[in-house]
Amino acid sequence: MGTLAAMDRGLIPPPGPRRGASRRVPAPGPRPQPVVPAGTVSCKRCHQRFVADRYDRMLRVCPHCGHHGTVGAAQRLVQLADSESLARIKLDDLGDRDPLSFDDGVPYPQRVTEARSRTGLSETFALGRAAIGGHPAVLACMDFGFLGGSLGSAAGESFARACEIAVAERCALIAVCTSGGARMQEGIASLAQMARCTAGVSAVSAAGLPYITVLADPCYGGVTASFAVQGDVIIAEPLARIGFAGGRVIEQATHDKLPDGFQTAEFLLQHGMVDAVVPRPQLRGVLTVLLAALGGGGPTA
Repeated sequence: MGTLAAMDRGLIPPPGPRRGASRRVPAPGPRPQPVVPAGTVSCKRCHQRFVADRYDRMLRVCPHCGHHGTVGAAQRLVQLADSESLARIKLDDLGDRDPLSFDDGVPYPQRVTEARSRTGLSETFALGRAAIGGHPAVLACMDFGFLGGSLGSAAGESFARACEIAVAERCALIAVCTSGGARMQEGIASLAQMARCTAGVSAVSAAGLPYITVLADPCYGGVTASFAVQGDVIIAEPLARIGFAGGRVIEQATHDKLPDGFQTAEFLLQHGMVDAVVPRPQLRGVLTVLLAALGGGGPTA
């Protein structure tokens, strides 16, 4: 039996290091970590790094791979509104509800307080009056950073108020939707907001006013199952994930593999669920054209 064969069968141990050969010994102490430059942000897809201010000026869209980064609700208002036309709508009387006295290790009211501190919003929605291409509109933008953009009682009240303001002022309503769905901490009270928001959309429709929705990544659950897909025109951002239940849940329920690209904006466009997939830099222009076509108050002076 040859020596190599014997070594392969474990009969002869492999030779140790040659005499005098150096071994690499790990340096003592913690290993150095890459230094992240202050004031920068990286693309989550291609990991290209940008100065944060420059990335914001690019609308948080990566110029290398086209990835659309997360945008807060306050930023959305500024991005969509004509220059110096935005007037924030403050709702200070929404009230807090904790019908279940929910506590998963952190009491629900404390989670709401922390979300307010983190985002600067009182609830999931940020509302504003603005002109888009000279056309007046009420904007209702969701912030995924506020408890996953979840739909609770106060969030439902915010959207219902936006509908009422649009009807009272005879202007279009535009909703930017990004959410994980109903807010589980409020139980059935959260699910009831789906009907409440739908009633608000019905009032806008009955008044003959345009209602346009923009679906951003991600948009799921009760938001997708209600006002997010009830617009006269439904727009989605590129590669936004949109659906009701998550893909793994569907596969477990159906015992079948989902098609490639399932629940992406492009897949849903091909299957008729959304009307257009619009890159963020083109969104204001597309909304201007739609508002001119659909009416809703006419251009402001």
